[in-house]
Amino acid sequence: MQSDLAGLDITKGELKHLSGMSLSKILRPPTKTKYLSEGFKSLLIFLLLLISYWMVVQILNQYHLLLILIYGGMAVGLFLEDIYKIVITNKNQHLIKLFDEVDKYNSIIQAIAINDKIEAVGNSQVKLSNRTEVIKALKLIREDLIRALKTERIIRENKKFIDDNTDLFAINLNTLTALQINDKASEHGRLLNEALQIAIEVREEMKKLQDENLPK
Repeated sequence: MQSDLAGLDITKGELKHLSGMSLSKILRPPTKTKYLSEGFKSLLIFLLLLISYWMVVQILNQYHLLLILIYGGMAVGLFLEDIYKIVITNKNQHLIKLFDEVDKYNSIIQAIAINDKIEAVGNSQVKLSNRTEVIKALKLIREDLIRALKTERIIRENKKFIDDNTDLFAINLNTLTALQINDKASEHGRLLNEALQIAIEVREEMKKLQDENLPK
């Protein structure tokens, strides 16, 4: 990865630190299909627990009451974990949307990194024109995503302090829009347009948060 891309991506660790939420606690995408898939996996694990219990109790029958407690506890824990994930997912739709935007942002960086590798092996025709402009746009998007994640966390964890943090709703969309995209068919034009679309979607999500939580 070239030096101008280094550190631009938002890692899972950074995402957890910024949002205060582990990705493993949220079901994505938050659809009925995903819920059913998660439930099916839990059902398979439950069946494996039953099989395991049956095998162990044949050997340690004298401890069958203890085994019932152990395996019953694991089964209940499995059920409660699924319920917890569903509840957390339904309560954090804004955060899930921001996670999706981070995925799109990281995908752009990955696409540029792959393009750089292709160019490095002798394919000069794929070189990005106005690379500096693309990187500038990505840096602005990164700032907005980080600000959005921090703001969402503040609203989620400290609703009564929202009035003291309204400045966090300012984002760099105007600066991004000012970037000239003359050749929309080019690779750098496509990347800038994708970055701008992320910025617009982040602004819309932040506007929803503002409308729902800030005092009228």
